[in-house]
Amino acid sequence: MTTQKATNIQWHQGLISRADRERLKGHKSATIWFTGLPSSGKSTLAAATEEALFERGCHTYILDGDNIRHGLNKNLGFSPEDREENIRRIGEVTKLLRDAGVVNMTAFISPYRKDRANARSLSSGDDFIEVYIDCSVEECERRDPKGMYKKAKAGIIKEFTGVSAPYEPPENPEIHLRTDQLSIDQCVQLIVDYLVKKGMIPSTK
Repeated sequence: MTTQKATNIQWHQGLISRADRERLKGHKSATIWFTGLPSSGKSTLAAATEEALFERGCHTYILDGDNIRHGLNKNLGFSPEDREENIRRIGEVTKLLRDAGVVNMTAFISPYRKDRANARSLSSGDDFIEVYIDCSVEECERRDPKGMYKKAKAGIIKEFTGVSAPYEPPENPEIHLRTDQLSIDQCVQLIVDYLVKKGMIPSTK
């Protein structure tokens, strides 16, 4: 699905650069890529992180797995091939958002290391921050608000990550959060501290 089909096209460079947009916004742009098992806390943490950054005056946007499948990726299922294309498209969108000067967060299972690496390859350096939302399968199943694990174990849902489809955890994530041991506030603070330390956002609100 990544083969270039269009011909006679060229890239048009605008007069306003990413650096210009970052200067206007008062912070660096970046992608915070949350990855982990279903019900591990990705969407919850993305929302809480966005709120904390918004309160600091940052321009933010969340790309959530379920939301994206209602529109941009509505034609994709959960086969390995569709999962790969799902993440490829999101990687391209995060690249556009970084260029727009936005701190964007993705909340996708993104189970395959190769696909996450491909998304990272579109970044310019330290502006791609992989956050491993580490939570035991048992705890994820206990939390599960939609009863997906139960349906997957009963064979009702096919190709469900953590039950009938694999998850490849990050080997060297920028941030590793044990959401079965830390509170939401503690996790958010660790993310904000990382961004401040890297000089991506102001140190104070």
